[in-house]
Amino acid sequence: MSIIDNALKANRNYAKRHDPKLGQRPAPKIAVVTCMDPRLSNLPEILGVPQADIDVIRTGGPAVTEDVLGELVVSTRVLGTKETMLLNHTGCGFTTFTDAELNAKLVAATGVPSSAPMRFFSFKDPVQNTREQINKVRSHPWIAKEIPVRGFVFDVETGLLSEIEAAPQTTAN
Repeated sequence: MSIIDNALKANRNYAKRHDPKLGQRPAPKIAVVTCMDPRLSNLPEILGVPQADIDVIRTGGPAVTEDVLGELVVSTRVLGTKETMLLNHTGCGFTTFTDAELNAKLVAATGVPSSAPMRFFSFKDPVQNTREQINKVRSHPWIAKEIPVRGFVFDVETGLLSEIEAAPQTTAN
């Protein structure tokens, strides 16, 4: 049986004990933008926050793209989250390549060039990436300034979070 077939079988068992209250409109308290890395899948335990209180936005890197910004606007303006946490981690696969390298590798592997180079949002330093992501979120005009936006790096070896301060914003004269 495939993994998906096993998942469907497990789902039928889950449905027997599913809590219908989960069908109610979500009311999370915190939006967490984190990486798609499966090591960050157990956020309720990592953060000590109930699953229902977390609006999880997963993305590679975790890059704050236009899509992620839109999800944060909905999370804060529609769902009512009161805080935003940006959660990078050590050992991220997105630090192991550059966008140009991966584009070249994919063209070589498939023999098909992309009509435009894909943007994968690779980076080298999770601390610097976190700072940049904080500033992207903070600078969006539709994300209320009273919503705290804080960034962290999760150490995959120790399980500890380290808070990262935002990079100072530069102003044009």
